[in-house]
Amino acid sequence: MIQITDAIAIDESELREEFVRASGPGGQNVNKVATAVQLRFDVAHSLSLPDDVRQRLMSLARNRITEEGVLIIDARRFRTQAANRQDAIERLVELVRKAAQEPQVRRKTRPTLASKTRRLESKRRRGEAKRLREPPPEAE
Repeated sequence: MIQITDAIAIDESELREEFVRASGPGGQNVNKVATAVQLRFDVAHSLSLPDDVRQRLMSLARNRITEEGVLIIDARRFRTQAANRQDAIERLVELVRKAAQEPQVRRKTRPTLASKTRRLESKRRRGEAKRLREPPPEAE
């Protein structure tokens, strides 16, 4: 079990790992050893996640989720399988923790009387400065 929060834990049987060859520099090691990890977690059908967390996770990681609802995390930062595997799990935990936090409800606020007064006063001064730039009216 991977503990996310006090109330949420993901069973490791829900995770699928696939080891693939990493791209980039590394010479012979890159060509021979499959060190990169592709971690797959079926968010849509997971029994470990409450519905509200599932919905937030789907929207939070929408670029990394397939049409079937499977979250894919690629980890290829390190040179060893174990380090990449640990990195992928940490990134999954971080993502689910972020989704587990309920977003703060935005409360509408209104400008204070003092701020309205300051705004109108600055508009009045600006208008007065522009009016002073006008040529004087023609005397008839």
